[in-house]
Amino acid sequence: ITFNAAISSYGKGGAWQSALQLLREMAKVRVESDTITYSAVVSACEEGGMWELVLRLLGEMVEDRVPRQTGMFIAAVGACEKSGACSSALSLLRLHAADAHALRLSG
Repeated sequence: ITFNAAISSYGKGGAWQSALQLLREMAKVRVESDTITYSAVVSACEEGGMWELVLRLLGEMVEDRVPRQTGMFIAAVGACEKSGACSSALSLLRLHAADAHALRLSG
């Protein structure tokens, strides 16, 4: 919980680099990240316009088996929009639709 609070605080302060660094540090000390952790880092990176990094984080979530939430896709699309990466934003919308479909099938 302490890591998540710190990451969230960094994100609100516009310090996406620090939020990302803390996420990486968590892995080094074997503290498990969760949806809340990634959500805070994704939001911080979105605020910083780091759309490529947001896309990478969404991919890492799959690798780490951390569920992705709608808000993360909204943040990712926002980051793409701010950077003029419209084709990436459309790809994200398709990916989110596929995630939602997979959840319905498994649930």
